[in-house]
Amino acid sequence: ITGNSQSTILQQQFNRVGQAEHGSVALPGILRSGSVGPETLNMGTMPSPQQHITTGQMHLGHMPPLSAAQQALVGTINTSMQAVQQAQSDLEEVEELPPLGDDMASKMWIQNKMDESKHDIHSQVDAITAGTASVVNLTAGDPTDTDYTAVGCAITTISSNLTEMSKGVKLLAALMEDEVGSGQDLMKAARTLTGAVSDLLKAVEPASGEPRQTVLTAAGSIGQASGDLLRQIGENETDERFQDVLMNLAKAVANAAAMMVLKAKNVAQVSEDSVLQNRVIAAATQCALSTSQLVACAKVVSPTISSPVCQEQLIEAGKLVDRSVEGCVKACLSATSDGELLKAVSAAAGIVTQALSDLIAHVRNYATRGEPIGRYDQATDTIMTVTESIFCNMGDAGEMVRQARVLAQATSDLVNAMRSDAEVEVDVNNSKKLLAAAKLLADATARMVEAAKGAAAYPENEDQQQKLREAAEGLRVATNAAAQNAIKKKLITRLENAAKQAAAAATQTIAASQNAAASNKNSAAHQQLVQTCRAVADHIPQLVQGVRGSQGQPEDGSAQLALIIASQNFLQPGNKIVSSAKSSVPTVTDQAAAMQLGQCAKNLATCLAELRTAAQTAHEACGPMEIDSALIAVQTLKNELQDAKMAASEGHLKPLPGESLEKCTQDLGGTSKAVGSSMAQLLTCAAQGNEHYTGVAASETAQALKTLAQAARGVAATSSDPAGAAAMLDSAREVMEGSAKLISEAREALVAPGDAEIQQRLAQVAKAVSHSLNACVNCLPGQKDVDMALKSIGEASKKLLVETLPPCSKTFQEAQSDLNQTAADLNQSAGDVVHASRGTTCRLADASGKFSEDFDEFLDAGIEMAGHTQSKDDQMQVIGNLKNISMASSKLLLAAKSLSVDPAAGNAKNLLTAAARYFRTCIIYKQCMGLLDNPNEPVSDLSYFDCIESVMENSKILGESMAGISHNCKTGDVPAAHTHDAIAEAAQLMREAVDDLLLTLNEAASEVGMVSGMVDSIADAMGKLGEGTPPEPEGSFVEYQTTMVRYSKAIAVSAQEMITKSVSAPEDLGSLASHITADYSQLAVQGRLAASTAEPEEIGVQIKTRVQELGHGCIVLVQKAGALQISPSDSFTKRELIECARTVTEKVSMVLSALQAGNKGTQACITAGSAVSGIIADLDTTIMFASAGTLNAENDSDSFADHRENILKTAKALVEDTKNLVSGAASSQEKLAQAAQSSAKTITDLTDVVKLGAASIGPDDPETQVVLINAVKDVAKALAELISATKCAAGKAADDPSMFQLKSAAKVMVTNVTSLLKTVKAVEDEASRGTRALEATIECIKQELTLFQSKEAPEKSTTPEEFIRMTKGITTATAKAVAAGNSARQEDVISTANLSRKVIADMLITCKQAAYHEEVSEEVRNRALLYGTECTNGYIDLLEHVLQVLQKPTGDQKPKLVMFSKKVAAAVTELIQAAEAMKGTEWVDPEDPTVIAETELLGAAASIEAAAKKLEQLKPRAKPRQADESLDFEEQILEAAKSIAAATSALVKSASAAQRELVAQGKVGAIPANAVDDGQWSQGLISAARMVAAATSNLCEAANASVQGHASEEKLVSSAKQVAASTAQLLVACKVKAEQDSEAMRRLQVTHSIFLELLMCHLQAAGNAVKRASDSLVRAAQKAAFNKTDDDNVVVKTRFVGGIAQIIAAQEEMLRKERELEEARKKLAQIRQQQYKFLPSELREDED
Repeated sequence: ITGNSQSTILQQQFNRVGQAEHGSVALPGILRSGSVGPETLNMGTMPSPQQHITTGQMHLGHMPPLSAAQQALVGTINTSMQAVQQAQSDLEEVEELPPLGDDMASKMWIQNKMDESKHDIHSQVDAITAGTASVVNLTAGDPTDTDYTAVGCAITTISSNLTEMSKGVKLLAALMEDEVGSGQDLMKAARTLTGAVSDLLKAVEPASGEPRQTVLTAAGSIGQASGDLLRQIGENETDERFQDVLMNLAKAVANAAAMMVLKAKNVAQVSEDSVLQNRVIAAATQCALSTSQLVACAKVVSPTISSPVCQEQLIEAGKLVDRSVEGCVKACLSATSDGELLKAVSAAAGIVTQALSDLIAHVRNYATRGEPIGRYDQATDTIMTVTESIFCNMGDAGEMVRQARVLAQATSDLVNAMRSDAEVEVDVNNSKKLLAAAKLLADATARMVEAAKGAAAYPENEDQQQKLREAAEGLRVATNAAAQNAIKKKLITRLENAAKQAAAAATQTIAASQNAAASNKNSAAHQQLVQTCRAVADHIPQLVQGVRGSQGQPEDGSAQLALIIASQNFLQPGNKIVSSAKSSVPTVTDQAAAMQLGQCAKNLATCLAELRTAAQTAHEACGPMEIDSALIAVQTLKNELQDAKMAASEGHLKPLPGESLEKCTQDLGGTSKAVGSSMAQLLTCAAQGNEHYTGVAASETAQALKTLAQAARGVAATSSDPAGAAAMLDSAREVMEGSAKLISEAREALVAPGDAEIQQRLAQVAKAVSHSLNACVNCLPGQKDVDMALKSIGEASKKLLVETLPPCSKTFQEAQSDLNQTAADLNQSAGDVVHASRGTTCRLADASGKFSEDFDEFLDAGIEMAGHTQSKDDQMQVIGNLKNISMASSKLLLAAKSLSVDPAAGNAKNLLTAAARYFRTCIIYKQCMGLLDNPNEPVSDLSYFDCIESVMENSKILGESMAGISHNCKTGDVPAAHTHDAIAEAAQLMREAVDDLLLTLNEAASEVGMVSGMVDSIADAMGKLGEGTPPEPEGSFVEYQTTMVRYSKAIAVSAQEMITKSVSAPEDLGSLASHITADYSQLAVQGRLAASTAEPEEIGVQIKTRVQELGHGCIVLVQKAGALQISPSDSFTKRELIECARTVTEKVSMVLSALQAGNKGTQACITAGSAVSGIIADLDTTIMFASAGTLNAENDSDSFADHRENILKTAKALVEDTKNLVSGAASSQEKLAQAAQSSAKTITDLTDVVKLGAASIGPDDPETQVVLINAVKDVAKALAELISATKCAAGKAADDPSMFQLKSAAKVMVTNVTSLLKTVKAVEDEASRGTRALEATIECIKQELTLFQSKEAPEKSTTPEEFIRMTKGITTATAKAVAAGNSARQEDVISTANLSRKVIADMLITCKQAAYHEEVSEEVRNRALLYGTECTNGYIDLLEHVLQVLQKPTGDQKPKLVMFSKKVAAAVTELIQAAEAMKGTEWVDPEDPTVIAETELLGAAASIEAAAKKLEQLKPRAKPRQADESLDFEEQILEAAKSIAAATSALVKSASAAQRELVAQGKVGAIPANAVDDGQWSQGLISAARMVAAATSNLCEAANASVQGHASEEKLVSSAKQVAASTAQLLVACKVKAEQDSEAMRRLQVTHSIFLELLMCHLQAAGNAVKRASDSLVRAAQKAAFNKTDDDNVVVKTRFVGGIAQIIAAQEEMLRKERELEEARKKLAQIRQQQYKFLPSELREDED
């Protein structure tokens, strides 16, 4: 409405319906970073007021009404805005985590959670930026053409992912709190992103009327905030260079589009048609807008360009630009015919198109940006691509030849690269492998070139093309073999990417499922979707950890296998969630949510397909690694459990979040069964020699053991019994040790399948593991109590075994009454046991104990009742009933125990119910029997009223008795000294009872909010802390510090629990306050002692101050807890309590900080020791480079003289630091810290200058380089020992043993520094540097021997095989030492010195590790240590003699070198024998043919029995049946196959007995004179046994498959014939050396006859004895085939052309089948010919 001076706009309003929210309006302000950064402040004056008059016409009288799609979008935006606001609120506080331990499992949990959170956040940020870019793209055009449902889907994606992201950010921020400020910075970055999303939602609301630029600005802010967030979590994968290139390319598109707009403007100016002119202007404007939004989209997705969905959105924005450019060109063409203008427009459009192509190509080539291409990658890719092209171009000889030329060039490049690598390879073996692979590839290339020449000469000849194809295939195979590592690396990288994308897609699908839950109207479909989401969520962490592990350890095969297994395990739940999501989409009423769910499911399906392919190809490339990987995993679990035990012993073992005693108990119980099942499968597969399934079983075993170890650790962490926790961890560690041995033995069994000794060992180890597993389960809380109850019942039941019952001591009425009462009590206890089995472990322990007590009383009452029976038979019946009750009681407890361990077990509840029902039946029966035996006997002699009066009298007696206690105490006889001890004991018990009463009263008072007593207690502790002189301390500061840390952390834990309980359970605050009071009292006592022992005094004062400040905080917190208990609904008090709890937590951290300051020197020693360890590892790497001849100087003009003075000066400085370290141990912590820090810095400088000096020597003299680096390495090792000794001796008395160790370490340090100085001086003296190197080596070996002779056990153990392998190097080094002594050349001496120190050190380390293995006896250990020392001393003597030869050569010295070398050789021999003794003595020669023959026979019999059992499982029958015509076809096949299998098994066992008889008769011995002959006979028997086993197994498989319809009848016929032939061959093999009248041969003949009769019974129509069974089976199969042929119907096409085509196809198939038949016959003939060559002569004649 417009007036003269004003206008009124009428606009339609849309009311938003919502719910009232309660809260404070005083919200905190939010500070956000500006979109353009900081701006300058401008000051000036305001302009004068002005009037502005606008003339024209209003657009419309009112705003147009929103469409239904727009209204739906408004609803989606409102819902999303609420989610954003909730996320903003959630991000104000960091996630509260329970206290975590510092053991390996806790650290691993934290690391895994951080990795998972980072992955989730990254994928969610990807989705947010992709959704933002989608919003930008979808809202670009005309509002009437906008797909508002798609816009709503994008907004839903943003909000749902933002909600999930906020949870992950809170958790990650809590986990990152150790890093200063990083958690808060992360929260701030997340809030910034949330604010940017809120701005975007406001800008895109249909009714907002915001300009387009506002949307683009908000989108740009989201991109910037996303990048900041990813940088905070360290996940910014995209480098700045790539981002700069991306933005520059986007700007180039924008600039090119701007030029095109100018050219279009020129066209519009010359156009005379206003309509066409406006069309050009509109098209140019659209072009400008599309390019601006392309730039905005690039800003948004730039930080997350690694995500395919983000790449897709950017490419989509580019397509919009392309379409707008095309539209602009078309508009210009229609607007003018000016050739020059149109040419300019076309040229400008071409520039835009080219710039756009560059941008899209840059995005699509992201995967290979900035990464160096491997030496073999490009050539390998070319070879694979070109060979595939050759295969596809069969028939086009010209193209095949052209591709062959490219292939030849690529293979030539690859061969040259491999040869050049072989030339520089230091390892001779690797060099040989490279050269062999290069030769193989070159030969294949030569054959391919020849084939290509033939194809070029005869292009029409198909044979020549086929030869070229075959040559290309051979070249492809050779390339795979030659470049296997490169291909493997590429495939693993592909799998890593596929796994990352699959995990991200699954995360998105879960978020979409949760978002769609509110609008899903099908509850069943929703529940199914929720279950599949949970299953996928459980697998995502494993997939993420697999990716992280593979990327972190690219050369670790076990890490790669873990990724492969995780990927394979992810496929099934991933497919299920895809199916569930797709089926739920139609039931979701919210269109935007439904679209999001459908898109996520589709994307996940695509990712799963890629993951499946990548996992399969990677698995094929990596080969079988499951067993080794499982072994490594189990060893890691063992170490984790050992670490957990150490933490538990120190009181630092904490449960992981989400762990409880009940949960961990159930997990352990359930997992124990899975472990047992997987181990049984492992044993079976290993015994059968199946490597693949053995590997699968090993992986499943390792996974189950991982769950078991986690559960065991959780039980120990949540247990209140330290001894029980230690027992649990010990038993779990024993399970891991036994499992590792089992997997190792299974691996050995695969190497030697059928080895009886290995099989026996395997069974023994499995039995030990099973025992350890049971012991582990029995360590669960409550299990021991149940076992004790069972044992008690068993002991009590022995009373029923006596022949004569004891005489009765009560009347019948009394006995009857006791029986009834004890039966009722026992019945009640049984009910308690049943209920307790479903509850906590403590309840089960109490219930089982009470049950055993009641059972004992019931049994006594029953025996008493049995004594009143009239006859012996009645007495025996009563005793029998009591035995039944005893048995029922045991069954009840066993069932309750089983159910408590694994409540999810399939039949556990039913078994418990049945046991309880049986028990109650027995009890009732027993009670009834007692009454029926004497039905006329009254229970007592009293009447009803007499009974009432008796009760009253007994009550009076009880009261009088209690009153008499006081009277008797007053009249005690003082001279009665014998009663004094009893009185004193009673007084002590009285005091304890009073203390317990006071404690109970305090707790009761705290429960109702009366906390004055606790406040007084804290105040008293604070007062004592500041009192005068403390008592004389008995411990050191470190001991008091450790105790204070424990109590301080306990207070912090209680304070954090108060925060939780203030909301959930205020009634529990009293007990927590009581705990804080007790912990603070102890803390104050320890703090007083710690302050008195702290140095300097300022630290002690600070400790007291911090503890007192903590006391004030505790008082206030306890008071607030009491107030909140009185008024649980007081929100103000609740907030105050939360603030006080946080204050207490802060003050605890201040106490810990003060304690750490008091231990500054020790902490500095720990830090310095860690730094020196890193330096030693770095020097080892440098030695490796020097040995390889690749340690080069940075400047060619460098010489060693340039670095000599720096080395000498730095070494002298290190000597001064050594003195300061020794003196610092006896001085203050401050001086010790300075000395430790200075020594760490000096050793770093020294190693740097020594490395520079060694590099300046040049790679031409690597041995001298190694000598120099070894010298500084000795210094570093000595410094590490000195720092460790200093740390142990700090604060100790001068006569403490640790001070002597410190002085010894200082002497070694000075010795090694002196040795370094001598080595430096001798480097440039070629005549003496060999001598110097030898002296340093001798000193180094002596120091290693000192460590070897120490009583400290090594941290880990090794195998005897590894020990033996390490001793082999000594032989080589000894020979080199003798040669060096004979030649007296300095080069030889240097080489000998470098080698000697390595081999001796390795031998000493492995000798001690092998000797201290838990299975090595004390005698063998001492023997190994003795000869290790003798070997070292002998080698030292040898080196010293070589040194003497060099320094003072005489004529009679060199011959003595041999004598010294023989001494070393003798010691090495003794060492090897000691190592052999570690293996044990129960072994046989696995190469003995007779052992192999017997093993094969037994194995064949076992295989046949297993196959027969498998047939029995197919169709179980109540009784045996004969295979006659009365059975149908399937039954005939099964019965005949079963009979044949059973008969064949008996025949093989008889053959085994015959073979053993020959050995016993001496005709075949373990080491026979005619070994060759016996070997041939054994091989013949082995071959025959294997053939029988294989044939019978194939027969059973064929019968099984034929019955199920999965195999042809021809296969069944062939299998049956093979059984007949193999049994005949076995019989001939047994007859070769046997006597026909021997017992074994008679049994064999009888067995064979029975076998034949059985076959004859089955197959009456067959021709001869052995083949009758086969022919019966053949006839049954052929009959089925004939019937099947009659039943097959052929559909004949009625049309003429179709019928001809059908005939041709049938003829073609017939010819192909005939050709295949001929080929199969030839192949069978070849196989028989090859097998014939390996048969013994006896069997060949029979075959002929």
